[in-house]
Amino acid sequence: MISRTATEAPQAGRIVFLDYLRFIACFMVILVHCIEPFYLGGEGTQIRNATDAAWSTFLDSALRAAVPLFMMASSYLLLPLKYDSWTFFKKRFTRVCIPLIVWTLLYALIPYPGSAEGFDRGANLQRLLVNFNPHAGHLWFLYMLVGVYLIMPVISPWLEKESKRGEETFLAIWGLTTLVPFFRQLAVSITGSPELWGEASWNEYGTLYYMSGFIGYVVLGHYIKTWLGDLSWKKTLAIAIPSWIVGYAVTAGWFWAKMPKEFPLDGPIDIAVYLETSWQFCAFGVALTTLAYFLIIRKITADGAFYRRIILPVSKVSYGIYLMHMFVLIFFNMIVSGWGLSTPLHILVTACLTFVTCAVLAKAVSCIPGSKYILG
Repeated sequence: MISRTATEAPQAGRIVFLDYLRFIACFMVILVHCIEPFYLGGEGTQIRNATDAAWSTFLDSALRAAVPLFMMASSYLLLPLKYDSWTFFKKRFTRVCIPLIVWTLLYALIPYPGSAEGFDRGANLQRLLVNFNPHAGHLWFLYMLVGVYLIMPVISPWLEKESKRGEETFLAIWGLTTLVPFFRQLAVSITGSPELWGEASWNEYGTLYYMSGFIGYVVLGHYIKTWLGDLSWKKTLAIAIPSWIVGYAVTAGWFWAKMPKEFPLDGPIDIAVYLETSWQFCAFGVALTTLAYFLIIRKITADGAFYRRIILPVSKVSYGIYLMHMFVLIFFNMIVSGWGLSTPLHILVTACLTFVTCAVLAKAVSCIPGSKYILG
């Protein structure tokens, strides 16, 4: 049996590479949201010119792994569970659910720049009874995360007892489900409907339903921690580089190939949804780039001054940065829009300003008693 010890260089009991991962993934998320104004807007889909189209494709396709990386970090850190289900749920509720409630209310009640027109507090609060409100679209991730936490006590005993081959079998089937977004498009072209393998208008639970989604990243994180051991840089790159190249080719290739090439493009949101088929977080290309990033970041264990002064403090408040960043990002995007920067510079400058500002704000809030209920 391969040792269960992975590359975990501790700093005050922490897994150092996970702090780097949170730092990097958090910045990636902000970059993704800084790119959105260059292909979303107007009626839903809005691309002004070929330059914006190219940069949106080139950059965003490399960043879609951000959310899955967070999921793998949670899996790597939490599984197998170290305590009973009730204790686990209590800890996760304090860490995730209470801050989620706080911030959903803030986004529902406080209009950020650019959202004041048509901002309806009553309608926003009413919508919260059933879902996140449209002014805080990034909070969808927390709803999904809570769902994954609910299933973790169920799969934890299985993972503790399962063999390496058993986990590989699960991951192989899950890998097939990452092709489902493309199979759905094929089904539409054949039958006019995206329904697959037992799905119908009255049944959404098809053959691969229970093997699909973010649960695959949970198992993948556990598999890497448990069975891969401390891979050398040579072996790491031998897996990561081909995975990233293939994954990026699929992710960017579909988006660019399916994009209408007549600009400016201004149409319904359905166009962007179709283009984003390869950008879905549990799609084949994104899964491969996620694996590549995770394996490479896993090799980063430097815990010197840069880690202690920059990476670690930001990692500790990364959840808070994620929660608050839309308030800040929209503000800076409006300011940077008047600077006449090129598309990539506009994206990068806005992202850096947002990231640094949110990190400082989150760190300041963390000094307040009871800040765990705000920042997690």
